[in-house]
Amino acid sequence: MRTTVNRILLGLIGLVLLALGVAVLIGSLDLQRHWNFTMPSSWPFKGPKDVLLSAHDRTKYRSRGWWWPTVIAALGVLFLGGLWWLLAQARTRRLRQLRIGSGDGRSVQIRGRALESVLAAESEAYEGVEWAGTALLRRRGAPRARLVLGLAPHATPLDVVTGLDTSVLANARTSTGLDALPAEARLRAVRHRASRVS
Repeated sequence: MRTTVNRILLGLIGLVLLALGVAVLIGSLDLQRHWNFTMPSSWPFKGPKDVLLSAHDRTKYRSRGWWWPTVIAALGVLFLGGLWWLLAQARTRRLRQLRIGSGDGRSVQIRGRALESVLAAESEAYEGVEWAGTALLRRRGAPRARLVLGLAPHATPLDVVTGLDTSVLANARTSTGLDALPAEARLRAVRHRASRVS
């Protein structure tokens, strides 16, 4: 969800900045006159000496009662939206550490990245998997694994998923002492160049 919101917001900001940049470029270089084309009447820049907002446009609403509350509310919404976006970048559901009990009352903490690396290495060593990406997420207090696997052309998806559950994920559950490690696997086919047969 956060990645989708980031892409949409960055796309919209990019489009606004691109449109503003094109408007400034056309006006400041006087491209309308040099290349002999016309722009719509609402186009903000007609020539190199034009400004985006004239003094009249900047001051014509100041005497209205709704102007300053509207400006302050709009700036407040922009500030709160930017602050929410910034805080959303720092918040992650990724598992940073996992506490493992040794059975004698003591416990050990391992880094989530270390367990992700082991899961990825064991997944890539499995028959039919050419590459693997893993992430450990925390949902409702319990860890959950997300695997993205690149399958070789000869691999059978059902066999790969079943094998990973009974070997790779079973090893992870045993070594960490977890009763369950729910996992989501996303399978992608690895494209290869066609081999020439002579």
